[in-house]
Amino acid sequence: MRLTTFLPPGSDVPRAGQIRDDEVVSFAIKRETVLERLRTGDQDAALGDAYPLADVTLLAPVPRPRAIFGIGLNYAAHAVEQGKELPEFPIVFMKLPSSSAPPNATLRCPQVVRRLDYEGELAIVIGARGTIAGYAVADDVSARDLQRREPQWTRAKGADGFCPWGPWITTKDDVPDPQNLRITTHVNGELRQDSSTSDLVFGPQELVDFISETCTLEPGDLILTGTPSGVGMSMKPRRFLDSGDVVRIEIESLGVIEHAVA
Repeated sequence: MRLTTFLPPGSDVPRAGQIRDDEVVSFAIKRETVLERLRTGDQDAALGDAYPLADVTLLAPVPRPRAIFGIGLNYAAHAVEQGKELPEFPIVFMKLPSSSAPPNATLRCPQVVRRLDYEGELAIVIGARGTIAGYAVADDVSARDLQRREPQWTRAKGADGFCPWGPWITTKDDVPDPQNLRITTHVNGELRQDSSTSDLVFGPQELVDFISETCTLEPGDLILTGTPSGVGMSMKPRRFLDSGDVVRIEIESLGVIEHAVA
């Protein structure tokens, strides 16, 4: 099942529903949200109106997650390109709820940032009782200049809009092996990242178990599992994002997000 939050054609009132082929089918109860569905795990709720997928505006499936956890150096090849040893334990940092953004929203770079970078990532979406409910595509947008000069990454990683994600949540039962998915990132049509989640150092369940040792995970929380090699900071010469650039991230079986930079 693929869960979505969207704007119907001609409406500015968000609705929640399911993606079915080329349609979005709303939940019958208009006020029901994806977050409520994650809390209950219910896959049999009544459905309502259907809209062509091409006619709706997709929003972040959970518009404002309670918590967004990021993981550093979690692809072996990315650690190598950074000149780092593989971590013994997951490296965890936080992004702010306000960094959550729709999958196709324009990314607005703060004026203080001069080195803006992309990080295509597999996102874990938490369901009831701290379990994995599903997966999505995310961009862990990063201000490399702030990241390098500030020991804490809150500003570098957690700025407003620095986590476009979606385009929907694919529930766990439809992802037989989350550690065998191709992940690619294109910038202006140029392939920059091309890897597989098989290169993850710590898999999804390991990350959930590790974070849960100290933090209670709640429905709708996100864990961004890390990025593969090929980020702009590691290219020679380095290639950061600029106004007008378009970032497209795709994960096999999970969909595509694409956003412009301003």
